[in-house]
Amino acid sequence: MSEEFPFVGSVSSTASESTSTDDLPLFKEYAWDFEQDKFLMDGNGNHIIVTGQEAIKVWIYKALKTERYEHEAYTWRYGVELKPFIGKVMGVQERYSELKRVIVECLNVNPYIKSIDKVEFEHSGPTVTCNITLTTIYGEVTMDV
Repeated sequence: MSEEFPFVGSVSSTASESTSTDDLPLFKEYAWDFEQDKFLMDGNGNHIIVTGQEAIKVWIYKALKTERYEHEAYTWRYGVELKPFIGKVMGVQERYSELKRVIVECLNVNPYIKSIDKVEFEHSGPTVTCNITLTTIYGEVTMDV
């Protein structure tokens, strides 16, 4: 039984482990409004589909917002494990080091991501923003999550 990556244009994980990036189909995903945190729709109320690098950005954003193992619709490999950090007393450097590890683990399951080049954190009050730079088969992607 193969596992599928969510969402549009899924590639099975077993297939991705045995194929080169040249064999991967064009990555597709439903367009996402990052500001309002919802799907983008066309004038008729239909989902808009984005491809390539823009689709990778949507996948990254959604994967990092989804708690691993929480939803049966996703494979056990999809999502990030952030709940163990809630209420845990750790030093800032230790916490960021562990957060970086789970983020890299989350993103490494996607065969379209070639390398995760930088994961940095900015702390402003109770909010922590993660700045990620990575290389995909479509080029460099930089995101703040």
